[in-house]
Amino acid sequence: MRGLVLAGLMLVSGVVWGQVPGTPDAPVQGSLTAEQQAPLNPALPTLFIVGDSTARNQADLGWGDHLAHYFDTTKINVANRARAGRSSRTFINEGAWDKVLAEMKPGDFLILQMGHNDGGDLDGAKPRGTLKGLGDEYKEVTLPDGHHEIVHTYGWYLRKYIREAREKKVTPMLMTLTIRNIWKDGQIERDMGYDAQLKDLAAQQHVLLVDMGTLEADGLQATGPEATALLFPKDHTHTSAEGAEMNAGYVVQALKAAHAPVDQYLKPQG
Repeated sequence: MRGLVLAGLMLVSGVVWGQVPGTPDAPVQGSLTAEQQAPLNPALPTLFIVGDSTARNQADLGWGDHLAHYFDTTKINVANRARAGRSSRTFINEGAWDKVLAEMKPGDFLILQMGHNDGGDLDGAKPRGTLKGLGDEYKEVTLPDGHHEIVHTYGWYLRKYIREAREKKVTPMLMTLTIRNIWKDGQIERDMGYDAQLKDLAAQQHVLLVDMGTLEADGLQATGPEATALLFPKDHTHTSAEGAEMNAGYVVQALKAAHAPVDQYLKPQG
């Protein structure tokens, strides 16, 4: 834990998320396939994916597991390191980010897509939420096991990913969140409340923003509520395998629209 541990709870100019409906718990993350566990080719650059259950959960239900076939994998590795149920905070606290950093080398790339679980509780039975905003506000919480933790803002955690990736000479990219199957007055929900912050942070940090969320929202709006519901068989957040493949396609479109540096490794049909 960073900083001095203080008794009790302390809020320093921070407010907690809670303005949007909660994201359902992710499906249980199944065991990885042999292909997913295969060692990376050290002679090639690697595109790492760091995210939550919308990028990886059960077999083939996250867009990150559908992305590799768009790339020429004789020229680049595609490594999906997303973990179901994680927020920008818990992916770090549980050691998953350190494992990704240990794999990274100069010339690699990172897609960072976090936020679906950042609106959760700061403490309690499932402590994974972050404070709202991009600033340096923090709050000390007591976890169920009695340990104290300093919880930072959403932006603080994202800056940590960006900074530490750059220290490894890796190119980070921020990606907008996948769209939820929530409709109001015939319009699909287009933003959970993170888009403006992601745009501001991308500008502040001089990081490419890959806006797949807008492309997905446009596609689902055109598809309509009834057909969209077929792509979300479990809840409003997690798609079917067909939906995951669709989202991977939107990711590729967004990478191309943003002129991302990984474009050079896409297959011609990508």
